[in-house]
Amino acid sequence: MDTIASLFSFITWPVSWVIVQFHTVYGAIFGPDTGWAWGLSIVSLVILIRICLIPLFVKQIKATRGMQTLQPEMKKIQERYKNDKQRQSEEMMKLYKETGTNPLSSCLPILAQSPFFFALYHVLNGIASGDTIGAVNQDLLESAQKAHIFGAPLASKFFSSESDVAALSASLTDVRVVTAIMIVLMSASQFFTQRQLMTKNVDTTVKTPFMQQQKMLMYVFPVMFAVFGVNFPVGVLVYWLTTNVWTMGQQMYVIRNNPTPGSKAQASYLERLHKSVTEHGKTRRRGEKAIVKAIVAKGRDRNEAERKFINGLNKAGLAAQADGNVVKSDTAVAAQSADGSTVTPAGQPKRQQPKRQSKSQRQAKPAGETDSKTSLTKSDEPQDAEPADKQDAKQQAKPAAGAKKPAQKSGSGGRSKAQSGQRKGPQRPKSPSKK
Repeated sequence: MDTIASLFSFITWPVSWVIVQFHTVYGAIFGPDTGWAWGLSIVSLVILIRICLIPLFVKQIKATRGMQTLQPEMKKIQERYKNDKQRQSEEMMKLYKETGTNPLSSCLPILAQSPFFFALYHVLNGIASGDTIGAVNQDLLESAQKAHIFGAPLASKFFSSESDVAALSASLTDVRVVTAIMIVLMSASQFFTQRQLMTKNVDTTVKTPFMQQQKMLMYVFPVMFAVFGVNFPVGVLVYWLTTNVWTMGQQMYVIRNNPTPGSKAQASYLERLHKSVTEHGKTRRRGEKAIVKAIVAKGRDRNEAERKFINGLNKAGLAAQADGNVVKSDTAVAAQSADGSTVTPAGQPKRQQPKRQSKSQRQAKPAGETDSKTSLTKSDEPQDAEPADKQDAKQQAKPAAGAKKPAQKSGSGGRSKAQSGQRKGPQRPKSPSKK
């Protein structure tokens, strides 16, 4: 570790100078020899470095979004070369090269802050050994050696000897308890950060090498911190724990307000956005307009959560515009809901027309129903041939057609109508042989 730290000695002096400046401020408040003054100086150094790395973090997000846009092409490559893993990897690398994307872009913030980390380790290791490094002179060296964080000296380690810890006016038990708690918190925060990224902010519909790398980092990094953390001074553990907490909070903000398309975080975000838009009737922030604009531009390529969001706006009588704004829709344009039923923008379901029955379904009627054709043909006949009182008597004496008569077959209505036009009385036989 000392050899690696010496490689970054070119940045040791700037890091030590920043710590000394912060110590001057906090020393005037808490006292120059207190652990609060030196601990807060290290925390402030972390915050300053991470603020300087925000442009790099934004570039990382853009690169990650670029990876998301390539997922349809990645899926095609996987399906085309699903039996040839080597050719699949070659085509993936060719796609990365053509589009200018880098699957390792998520490691950029860690790589960028590595020089600051090793420079701080070099400074604190010099404090533990009693050497002045960079802007830390002899007076500041003695002040830093007296500083304790929860009973543990700033430059002590988990495996420090009892004599070294006693020289810094502390007990070995306090040092090991404090360092063990910091190592556990550091590893747990790193694992939670990676797990949050994998479970909430990744489109799981397509498996890519990027996802496999993130999954590997989720388990590798916490183990690395636990293994190497026992050799870190307490000041370095404060630095790295602060870095992990900052990264976790920064990532939670990004996942909540700018989630990856197709992820669970996007579905939750669109639900909140739909509630806000329907309540106020418009998009209020620039970030919301950018999200709506991107969804409208996708057209038929929208995922399930995006289609649900657009349909929800239509049901509420709103329409998303190409510029990201949401306006009230005056035209009753039907929108297709998630279950396939057609609904109007006002939210009222469109009236469904009954299905037309087939000929066999119309013929197979229950015995209790009256044949509509028979009853209509009978009612359409003129009633002038008989007086009204005789017709009423016949109607009362006539039994119900549906009670005793079965339903007439197809074509019986025409024959019944033809027979009703014949004259009354004895009929003439059709042939002499049937007299």
